[in-house]
Amino acid sequence: MSHRPVHICFFLFATIGASSVPAFPDPQCKPVVGSFEAHLVTPAEGCQSPVGLCTAGRVWGGIQGTYAFTMTSALPNGEPTAPTVLFFTGHSVVTLKSADVVLGTDTGSIDLPSGQGGFASLITFHSGGNGATANATGQIRLRGDFDPVAETTSGDYLGSICTP
Repeated sequence: MSHRPVHICFFLFATIGASSVPAFPDPQCKPVVGSFEAHLVTPAEGCQSPVGLCTAGRVWGGIQGTYAFTMTSALPNGEPTAPTVLFFTGHSVVTLKSADVVLGTDTGSIDLPSGQGGFASLITFHSGGNGATANATGQIRLRGDFDPVAETTSGDYLGSICTP
């Protein structure tokens, strides 16, 4: 008995199945470079951070609009020679000038003492948001200054944002 009919059927089903898989366009990525500035947001102003740190401000350059950041965790770095440096995670909501919204998860480190308050972080864009940038992907790297006395932060960013 020949297995040829079985092989032909398998080939036909595999071909039909492969041709019916929807094609998703490659995301359109663009490099972005720019700056940001923000101020601390208090619980009375709507900060809902479990660790008490939120900021809101503006971005300009390759990404233009406003943003809100909520820190969700802050952990000691474990290094006794740099006890004021914390590792953190959080979430950013970026509202572009077009009113489109981009969502991101932040990871980084921050040094809190007044006069030394620097930070570096990575924002990874992820599903959600709305408008033309809904479900954007990509990453931006931020570096900046944080002044807990003046309650401000500012710096620059570099990376890419990709839209479906």
